[in-house]
Amino acid sequence: MNSLSLFKRASRCFNDYPSLAKLVVVCTISGGCYVAYADANGIGGAPPALEEIKKKKVVVLGTGWAGTSFLKKLNNPSYDVQVISPRNYFAFTPLLPSVTCGTVEARSIVEPIRSIVRKKSIDIRYWEAECFKIEAENKKVHCRPSSESIKNGKEEFVVDYDYLIIAMGARPNTFNTPGVVENCNFLKEVEDAQQIRQSVINSFEKASLPTFSDEERKRILHFVVVGGGPTGVEFAAELHDFVNEDLVKLYPAAKFFVKITLLEASDHILNMFDKRITDFAEEKFQRDGIDVKLGSMVVKVSDKEISTKARGNDGEITTIPYGMVVWSTGNGTHPVIKDFMQQIGQSNRRALATDEWLRVEGCSTIYALGDCATINQRKVMEDIAAIFKKADKDNSGTLTVKEFREVIKDICERYPQVELYLKNKKMRDIVDLLKMARGDVAKEAIELNIEEVKKALSEFDSQMKNLPATAQVAAQQGTYLANCFNRMEEAEKNPEGPIRFREEGRHRFHPFRYKHLGQFAPLGGEQTAAQLPGDWVSIGHSSQWLWYSVYASKLVSWRTRVLVISDWTRRFVFGRDSSGI
Repeated sequence: MNSLSLFKRASRCFNDYPSLAKLVVVCTISGGCYVAYADANGIGGAPPALEEIKKKKVVVLGTGWAGTSFLKKLNNPSYDVQVISPRNYFAFTPLLPSVTCGTVEARSIVEPIRSIVRKKSIDIRYWEAECFKIEAENKKVHCRPSSESIKNGKEEFVVDYDYLIIAMGARPNTFNTPGVVENCNFLKEVEDAQQIRQSVINSFEKASLPTFSDEERKRILHFVVVGGGPTGVEFAAELHDFVNEDLVKLYPAAKFFVKITLLEASDHILNMFDKRITDFAEEKFQRDGIDVKLGSMVVKVSDKEISTKARGNDGEITTIPYGMVVWSTGNGTHPVIKDFMQQIGQSNRRALATDEWLRVEGCSTIYALGDCATINQRKVMEDIAAIFKKADKDNSGTLTVKEFREVIKDICERYPQVELYLKNKKMRDIVDLLKMARGDVAKEAIELNIEEVKKALSEFDSQMKNLPATAQVAAQQGTYLANCFNRMEEAEKNPEGPIRFREEGRHRFHPFRYKHLGQFAPLGGEQTAAQLPGDWVSIGHSSQWLWYSVYASKLVSWRTRVLVISDWTRRFVFGRDSSGI
């Protein structure tokens, strides 16, 4: 069949089916356009030699509050992010005391870290492993898989980085007290809360057996909490509610033997709260039958007894039989952090020291945040000569009020203790400070020499305080650092921070400033103490509902919000689950 006959047959087909003719035309035109586009752009042939843009490698160690907040807020696509942590989930740790007693289920407060990072539009990968060594000089971290089945060490691997974010948190601080590690329960992880819950149930089941005497039952059902901070107080309150609202109904004979004791080494529990809250908590615990022993320092823990030493001249040691001990006395340092601190000359500290920009001191590409680090605020008096020189623009050797005003904003930003001092002393203006230094009425024309400036600023450093090791601080640090990384290139060209008093120019970023949003202390019986900004204190049932609202809103996902709220509802309707699983 020749080409003419094919053309005639095709023409008759297009006449009978005009839509087919349109389809062929469209396909032909589209194909021609694609061929032309492919020729112009090299599609279908060998790709052109394009210079790949190398992304900066960012390694994040940890998936706690600090690390997860950093990952959630980071949106700069110029980074290749690698997350390394033995825990493949984020846990809402403020609700751990609720998990210990079945008020909230463990799975309700955790969110897989892969579910969090997969929603990001940047390159983030996660490896379930633990870091056991950091090489700051070579910019490497040594890791090994965290699986319990891997014991031979052959699976160890090394990860390079351009920036390292250390957010590993902390471990329980035992103060090297004998027997604590072997005999006490901790409350740092979800697994800890699950183990405590099982231990409580097992204690009641064990005490119900007919083979024990009443004296043994008293010991088995004696629950001791060491540490009067927020975690210890909340756990004691949760345990009291669990026992009196749920367990005594199932174990009626046990209610005569149950006892809860709270040991605190200082003079009061909840020392970081307002005195009104502290007094109310101690009175409420006394009414509820929780034995609060103040000034009691634990010196030894055996398998059945805990020894305490009373503060005072006599130092009398008392031995208390117990069935279960929960240790909640503060934070200790991970071994890998201790080793790293020795490398960089910080071996005499309890946590990694960073500057106000969360950079580890002496390491420009390593950042540390959360419970494993503390901000080492620079003292005003260390830089007093540089501050004076920067403000004295005419090199007169004296400062006027006007010259001082021009740098006071940068001083307050670089040294937060200055602003805190002015606020505490209720000073409205820098002139009030100069009045105090001169001892007379300071006017705009007054001039001060460097010794008088030193006198004016001498008390500022007394206001320096370390930030508390709380989830609120860690979350704000993670968010701050992510915002810095998002604007890293822009800030290189247009610095926005305060003046470098020891150098010329400005810092790239404003330093980190913690904004306290308030704190809660659940005290049991649907009563919570709330201390909010502005010295506002609320105690009672209304604060409990505020606690529910705030904690529900702070959960990391809608899935966890729905699960936790449903757990609270289930507890109101059916009570807490007392099964041993």
